[in-house]
Amino acid sequence: MSFKGIVRELKEMREGIGNRSRRGGEGGRHWRGRTRSHIAPDQATPNTEEVEQGRWANLPPELLLDIVRRVEASETVWPARSVVVFCAAVCRSWREVTKEIVQTPEQCGRLTFPISLKQPGPRDQPIQCYIKRDRATSTFRLFFGLTPSEDESDKLLLAARKIRRATSTDFVISLVADDFSRASNAYVGKLRSNFLGTKFTVYDSQPPQDATVKLSSRSSRRFHSKQVSPRVPAYNYSIATISYELSVLRTRGPRRLHCVIHSIPLASIQDGGSAPTPQSLPQSFDEQYPPSPSSQGKEQPISFSSTSLSEPPPTFSEDRLVLKNKAPRWHEQLQCWCLNFKGRVTVASVKNFQLVAAVEPHHNIPVAEQEKVILQFGKIGKDIFTMDYRYPLSAFQAFAICLSSFDTKPACE
Repeated sequence: MSFKGIVRELKEMREGIGNRSRRGGEGGRHWRGRTRSHIAPDQATPNTEEVEQGRWANLPPELLLDIVRRVEASETVWPARSVVVFCAAVCRSWREVTKEIVQTPEQCGRLTFPISLKQPGPRDQPIQCYIKRDRATSTFRLFFGLTPSEDESDKLLLAARKIRRATSTDFVISLVADDFSRASNAYVGKLRSNFLGTKFTVYDSQPPQDATVKLSSRSSRRFHSKQVSPRVPAYNYSIATISYELSVLRTRGPRRLHCVIHSIPLASIQDGGSAPTPQSLPQSFDEQYPPSPSSQGKEQPISFSSTSLSEPPPTFSEDRLVLKNKAPRWHEQLQCWCLNFKGRVTVASVKNFQLVAAVEPHHNIPVAEQEKVILQFGKIGKDIFTMDYRYPLSAFQAFAICLSSFDTKPACE
């Protein structure tokens, strides 16, 4: 049987398992859906996982490795890329082999698992995405691909909901489009603005790699760890600050912004440098902070104290990466400011921008790296925008930066 046929049979097997679980199953499972007064036959119930997946879990390691490697190499784009995810969902042995073969976006330029959204993009070519805005529900959806398709089969990467508050605006970012609760495993972070909409702070649901950051939460109450749902990410970690330059004279022109990425060192864009690359998403608060030996056996209170956006950013041993918008040129014939988006932006908008690294001469960064566009964002239609990002930014960081352009900025325009 070809590996394509094996993958097809895997899909059918997974669908069959789902159908039987919804019907109540057969054999040892069937009696559980009956009245509790019924008595099950006194016989050993076979392990469902072994019955359904035994022949796949017991494949020779060499054959399993070859199958997964061929599937991963052939399915390069979504929605066919979902076959790779199906392979990782068969059983534990398949999952370990798939995780070993699938590379990070920096290495292969592909997005596979949810953790890929928090890993740096490729160095050579940007990952091209687009954002759809829904004004009625104040939601924004990030999709993978060049342009929207007609059949709505595009790969949803991230979604955000805009929440207006008395003194700020929040953009809650999630892995799904219908659940923006911080109590959900789909929660990945948020973006918060100040009152004027000129300064934004990006918060991540998990701490950056090899960095000490401030913890923040809106609640001022105190809870014990056992009183909080283990799925709730109890803290937010400040990883970036976005600032829009004020227009004091109220002159109309392109927006000017700076982004300080606290979680990425400037050395990441130097020769031989690397950006922090998380390997997994935490599933619970205890997974982020395992209990220390001295605290075991005790209930240590967890403080949920509010953090002001005016507090100084966290300090690092290395310089942080700073991004600035690329200065546009004035086009005499068109009488407007222009940037070369290489065909990815087609509609003039004040929201359009390109970000490059802001470096000093003593940093010894090559000129080619200084001029390389790390993130570009622009309008292509009504409520449709393109977003192209590359190393060292991740999809989550790039999406949060782009969301800041959707907030009202009366002091900048």
